[in-house]
Amino acid sequence: MKKLKRIFGTDGVRGTANIEPVTAETALKLGRAAAHVFKTLESHARGHGRHKIVIGKDTRLSGYMIENALSSGILSMGVDVLFIGPLPTPGVAYVTRSLRADAGIVITASHNPYADNGIKFFRADGYKLDDAIEAQIEDLVFSGTIENIRPVASEVGKAIRIDDALGRYIEYAKASFPKGMTLDGVRVVVDCANGAAYKSTPAVLRELGAEVVVYANQPNGTNINQDCGSMHPELLCQKVVEHRAQLGIAHDGDADRVLLCDEHGKLVDGDDILAITGLELLANHQLAEKTIVATVMSNAGLDATVAEAGGRVVRTDVGDKHVIDEMLRHGYRVGGEQSGHVIFRDYASTGDGLVAALQMLRIMKVKNALLSQLSLCWTRFPQKTVNIRVREKLPFEQMDGVLQLVNQAEAEVKPGGGRVFLRYSGTEPKARLLLEGRDETVIEKWSAQIAAAIQQQVGG
Repeated sequence: MKKLKRIFGTDGVRGTANIEPVTAETALKLGRAAAHVFKTLESHARGHGRHKIVIGKDTRLSGYMIENALSSGILSMGVDVLFIGPLPTPGVAYVTRSLRADAGIVITASHNPYADNGIKFFRADGYKLDDAIEAQIEDLVFSGTIENIRPVASEVGKAIRIDDALGRYIEYAKASFPKGMTLDGVRVVVDCANGAAYKSTPAVLRELGAEVVVYANQPNGTNINQDCGSMHPELLCQKVVEHRAQLGIAHDGDADRVLLCDEHGKLVDGDDILAITGLELLANHQLAEKTIVATVMSNAGLDATVAEAGGRVVRTDVGDKHVIDEMLRHGYRVGGEQSGHVIFRDYASTGDGLVAALQMLRIMKVKNALLSQLSLCWTRFPQKTVNIRVREKLPFEQMDGVLQLVNQAEAEVKPGGGRVFLRYSGTEPKARLLLEGRDETVIEKWSAQIAAAIQQQVGG
């Protein structure tokens, strides 16, 4: 039987800041445990001197508290800390590799409200930890078996602030765009979500020649994701039309996601990005194994379109970690989620909203086409996604009539290639319901009935 995690969720540790498990006390224990595990994994540091762990963060107020607690724990185990400040999650992953550190940590709750925060770990190669390593860290947090390991005097770790981390990430992101190609004459609107990309994305686009109009780039510690960014793209779509831009870019708080907006103000999501980039790579015989990796939440129209072009879509559970694991297992190079996590393994070890946007801009330039024209390459099945806030995550089979409704809905939509998918969020107190099929009226009917049944029994 798979061991239940106590503090790690689907994407690291996450919750309300200053409430367990996202407290200074637990962060200190996590720092000590992680330092011990990474020292044990490799007896010799990758760089010179002691083992080193990079710590980056987004722009949340609580980041200061968690950063200091984590670093205290790491230093107490005789491991050095490299502070890089606010930087997108993919930037932390890249800088971890660039500085030859033994691990990386990013303090972020991604797309969640500012009151939440979280802790994600990266291996030395910039990929997220596998479950076995997370389990080791978790066991050490609760077992107390490393309480007696106390380096003293000159064996205590040293904290160093890295001043050029932002510049390193900017150069790395620019290198994912073809050398010699520019964005001269392209006007782009960017919504930085008052998050970690508030400096990097505008800088990269400007250095590549684009005219950039920036919004939500004044973080104050409490306005991250607030009525802006990929969680609230309405402002972006409005501003793209207002400024007559060719493209809009919206990140989430840690900028591992991106949603785009075409010149008409129409939203372009992760499925669109996968379709456009995947088909272009497939046509140029550059798509590894002729395969795109997507999650169970991606639209079924993606599968049909890619199959018609001679490729295939492989599905995983929700979460970019599952997508990346599948890509690593089989050598696939392109994958992602409808929510905007898109991974191009030729350039990045994790979802990178800026790199994904640059790949779309590259195709726009190569084909001399607007984003609205590129989006016509595939047809989306009607789909309805409902998020139901819950007060407890009671198993669905224990709810009166919920699974019966799901089965009835499946019986009606499945013959036309549709499906019903119901799960709990791994990071928020929400049930997520997805219905897909060819008849929008049927989808609306069943989504309303199933959501109402859940709301009535465990609604928050």
